[in-house]
Amino acid sequence: MAAKSDNKENSMVGVVLVTHGSFGETLLEAAKTVLGPQENCLAIGVDVNKGVDETMESIRSAIRSVETGKGVLALTDLFGGSPTTMSLSLMKSENLEVITGVNLPMVVATLQSRAMSLNKVAEKVKDAGQQGIKVAGAMLRKKGKK
Repeated sequence: MAAKSDNKENSMVGVVLVTHGSFGETLLEAAKTVLGPQENCLAIGVDVNKGVDETMESIRSAIRSVETGKGVLALTDLFGGSPTTMSLSLMKSENLEVITGVNLPMVVATLQSRAMSLNKVAEKVKDAGQQGIKVAGAMLRKKGKK
């Protein structure tokens, strides 16, 4: 990870993907392919072979390491799943927002919008995630009927 900026004016919302297995790492790598290298972004995989305390410490440590003064957005995969519940439990102690249902459009939108406030980034990311879901075949069939 690159060094953090001490200049709060240039700071960005930190990003932590908390997912089952290596899904978050793969999403983050795909986003970096699109956007290039990124600072203050980490992925933590929840592994059933690791203890809850060890995983919680990994998540907490990741959040704190990407925090530059504007807060951290945790993107998780499944509402109700362990990555989400563990992340939610840290909201009281960390400057953190949690968004579930992570997909690649959400990660890209997050990385492109990190200069905004945490709340604004969260709203933009939610919208990007929803807009990224299409039934492509139905759209093509509809266009073909015109």
